[in-house]
Amino acid sequence: MTMDITFLGTGSAYPSPHRGASALVLRSDGDCWLFDCGEGTQTQLMKSQLRAGRITKVFISHLHGDHLFGLPGLLCTVSLNSSADPQQNLKCVDIYGPRGLRHFLRVTLGLTGSQLLFPYAVHELEPTPDQCPQEGLLSIELTTERGPLHPQEQPGRTICLDAESDSYLLFEDKKFVVKAFRLFHRIPSFGFCIQEYDRPGRLKTELLKELGMKPGPLFGRLKAGETVTLENGRVVLPSEVLEKAISGRKVCILGDCSSVLGEAALRLCHGADVLVHEATLGNEHQEKAVEHGHSTPGMAAAVARACCAQRLVLYHFSQRYKPSSLLKDGDENEVLGLKRDAEEALQGGDVEVTLAEDFMTLTVPLRSTT
Repeated sequence: MTMDITFLGTGSAYPSPHRGASALVLRSDGDCWLFDCGEGTQTQLMKSQLRAGRITKVFISHLHGDHLFGLPGLLCTVSLNSSADPQQNLKCVDIYGPRGLRHFLRVTLGLTGSQLLFPYAVHELEPTPDQCPQEGLLSIELTTERGPLHPQEQPGRTICLDAESDSYLLFEDKKFVVKAFRLFHRIPSFGFCIQEYDRPGRLKTELLKELGMKPGPLFGRLKAGETVTLENGRVVLPSEVLEKAISGRKVCILGDCSSVLGEAALRLCHGADVLVHEATLGNEHQEKAVEHGHSTPGMAAAVARACCAQRLVLYHFSQRYKPSSLLKDGDENEVLGLKRDAEEALQGGDVEVTLAEDFMTLTVPLRSTT
C-alpha cells in the first residue's frame, strides 16, 4: 500500500507568491486526507497532481485563519466539480477540529447560501484550559453552534480528552487508527498521529508446498489470519506459515505550538516514520517565536529526538524565508539555515531533517521485516 505526503502550503500567517498557507495531504491508496486548509489551498490543489474530489477527511489543527480560511471555499469547489446525479451515493466528508469549527462552517456556508452536493460532518475536539494563555481561550458562547444544521450537514461527535491515555481517539478502521494530542499555542492547538496497523508477513511458500498446498484461495485466507483445514484433515495455523508481521507506518503532524502538553504526544509519536513540525523562526529568534506560540528548528529537533522519530520535516516558515529555488545570486539562503539549526541540535542522532517546500511529495515507504 503506497503512502505519501504532499505539502500544498508551507508558509505561516498568509499565502504569498512563494509559499502557500498551511496545508498538506496524506495520501494512501488513492484516499486523500487534508491537514489544515489555509487561504488559497484550493488553488494549490489545482496546481498539484492531487484531486480535490478524493479528499474524504479534513483535520484542522487550530482555528487561526492561516489554517482554516480556505476550508469553506474548498468544500464549495469540490461540490461544483461533483456529479449532481441523485443515483450517485457520495461519501460524507468527515472534518475534525477544535470546538468552534462546526459553528464556523455552519455560519459561513449559511450566510453565503452555499449548498453542497455531498454531506459533511464536523467532529469537534474539546480543548483543555492549559492549551493556551487565558486570553486565548475561546468562550463557550462564541464557539457553540446555534440554529439548525446546514442542509448538507450531518450530526458530528464531540470528542473529549481521554484521561487515561491523555489523547483523543478520532477514528479507527481496518487500516488506521488516528488520535489527536494537545499542543500549547496562542489558542488551543492539536497534533495528529496516524498509525497504520501492522501488515501480515509473507507466506512461507516452501512450507506450504511441503504441506501439499497450491496458490489459491487458501493462501489468501491464511494471509488474512484465518485457520484452514486441508483435505487430509491437517489444520494449518497462520502463525505456522507466515513470516514476521511488518510493522505499520506512523506519521505525526503537529499544528502550531511552542510546546507539547502531557506525555501523550511523545508516546504517540514514538518511532514515527515522519514527524511534521513547525519551525516558524530560526533559533536566534526563539524568544520571539515562543512569545507568539511558535517553535524554532531547535525546538522541533528536541521533540523529534525525544520521540525517536526517523525523519523530521520542518514547515510553517515565516514568509521571510524564501524557498532556495527562488533565491537570486548573492541572496543569503536563510531557509537553509533553519535546516542547519535542526541538524546541529540533532548531532549524534539518526534523525533525517527535511525542509518542506510547496508541492513537495515525500514517500513513506513500507517498513522492513527486520
